[in-house]
Amino acid sequence: MTIQRSTLKKLAFSTFLLTLPLNAAFAADPAVAGRVKSMLAAQGVDISWTGVSGDDSNAVLQGVSIKPAAEKEALPIGDVKLEGVTEANGGYEIATVSTSAFEHSKDGVTLDLSPLVIHDMKVPAEGGADPLGSLMMYKSAELSNMTVKVGDKTAFSMDGLNVQITPPADGKAMDFTANTEKFTADLSLVDDPKSKEAIEALGYQNISGNIDMAGTWQPSDGKMELSKYDISVENAGTLGMTFDLGGYTVDFIKSMQAMQKQLAAQPEGADNSAQGMAMLGLLQQLSFNGASIRYQDDSLTGKILDYVGKQQGMSGKDVANQAKAIVPFGMAQLNNPELTAEVSSAVNTFLDDPKSLEISAEPPSSVPFALIMAGAMSNPLDLPKTLGVKVKANQD
Repeated sequence: MTIQRSTLKKLAFSTFLLTLPLNAAFAADPAVAGRVKSMLAAQGVDISWTGVSGDDSNAVLQGVSIKPAAEKEALPIGDVKLEGVTEANGGYEIATVSTSAFEHSKDGVTLDLSPLVIHDMKVPAEGGADPLGSLMMYKSAELSNMTVKVGDKTAFSMDGLNVQITPPADGKAMDFTANTEKFTADLSLVDDPKSKEAIEALGYQNISGNIDMAGTWQPSDGKMELSKYDISVENAGTLGMTFDLGGYTVDFIKSMQAMQKQLAAQPEGADNSAQGMAMLGLLQQLSFNGASIRYQDDSLTGKILDYVGKQQGMSGKDVANQAKAIVPFGMAQLNNPELTAEVSSAVNTFLDDPKSLEISAEPPSSVPFALIMAGAMSNPLDLPKTLGVKVKANQD
């Protein structure tokens, strides 16, 4: 069964909208409703509802719909409940915001979401002096379950999504964490014959695991650090990613939102080259401080080596030795003997005893994106030196 890419894109976007605090908080009176509308409109998102029940302290927005500027049709998400609404410094604080259970189906693919619950949300006043006045902040959120079905089969499910945020205050950075209790995926639904054969041979028709994420953001200088983003699959391994950027300020966010809104407003088929160049110019405000990709093995490597070896009529150990011999020749094209030796040594160590393999970029000082982009176009072979690329194996 083939899942159309456009359908998955829309379903993924639906999920993204429902997990954003900006799209989950609405107001209990027309003044705050107008404030929320204007904030979302600046991001290219229109919201509407068919009615309001309750009072200023506890209200239900009925028949809420969300329409991104790039979409032709609004997405109905049902009722949104607001509890414990109070005025605060010209804005509002909402103790609890909760959505209705959500279901959306198209082209044989169905997305089901349990109610999203957000705690301690702040809706800032309009025109305030606070540089964060264009952002809505909350302290925690939970989503009990998300399920994606293809026909009558569950292709993916996720349980126990939990988000915790310590908003920035008194010059301190914002801290955030997110994790899931468990996710599952049915890979037997994959259509590609070669992929299906490999999945069956490796024994990964059904997989389960969890996701764990943590990071910080300092609005004053735009330092954004994702210190942990681990995707773990039982009896396979953990893929972990980190990055550290500079320049991701509130002004940068506003400019990006305005640019995205302009792009969405362009008629279909219009020449967006000017906006594309402007977007590249905007990205040059960012700087690169570091990043890494790490794989922690939990039996997957050995299974892959044995599988490839069986296909070629040799043992998994023979495949590993073959890979060791090929790596130095492939790396020689970079004309970087030091990195070639480092990569070859790391690959040899990992294949002899698969534990972990990590690729990191650790420049001695912050590197502007403009310099990275210029280097990628003029002399890409020097980028590993510019970014301080390193490779290591079996290290904690």
